[in-house]
Amino acid sequence: MSVTIAIGDIHGCLNELASLLDIIDLAYDKGTVVFLGDYVDRGPDSAGVIERVMAGPRSRDWRWIALLGNHERMMLDALEGRDREGFWLRNGGEETLQSYRGEVSQTHRLWLAQRPLLHVDPFRVFAHAGLDRSKSLEDQDENTLIWRRPHPEDDHGDFFGRHLCHGHTPRDENPVTRGGRSNIDSGCVFGDRLTAAVFDDHVPGGPVRFIAVSSRYRWSG
Repeated sequence: MSVTIAIGDIHGCLNELASLLDIIDLAYDKGTVVFLGDYVDRGPDSAGVIERVMAGPRSRDWRWIALLGNHERMMLDALEGRDREGFWLRNGGEETLQSYRGEVSQTHRLWLAQRPLLHVDPFRVFAHAGLDRSKSLEDQDENTLIWRRPHPEDDHGDFFGRHLCHGHTPRDENPVTRGGRSNIDSGCVFGDRLTAAVFDDHVPGGPVRFIAVSSRYRWSG
């Protein structure tokens, strides 16, 4: 089976990410992994998470795609002086700076600045936060893609003929599929789980299974 696997919000939880990747490698021989963003902030090792995702898969049979999340945007804007640094620091940036020993490397900044906002395949759309169905896929704006919270109408119908997979909004019930979308932010950094959703590349619709790793960390910010 050819698979695409989406991984939800990591937020500096490197140990949980490593465990989840090990499970994926044992369960599947090849496929695509889509990281839904929010690699940084709140957790203990944002620098290590970025380094691991940048390094890519250990096997050439895997392709990794890493999307931008709102926490990466907050960090980049704060570091480049485009937005209030205090806002970022209060939302987990202090832990991120600690993991970098006070200064985020330029290599990591450049890599994050180049992250795409969307990944689209024949049956699915992957974004950090959500989509605006009043606009075409080509006309989606960044603010919607990385900041949107689910609306009641999002639970009905599909998204441009596809299933939407997103993170960004942690809830106790997650991961959950409602209608044409799946929310896989399981609140790892808040002491819950880091979740991956597995999709069969040849079958439309939602995930065929979820894989989850329990958190060993709880942000107390």
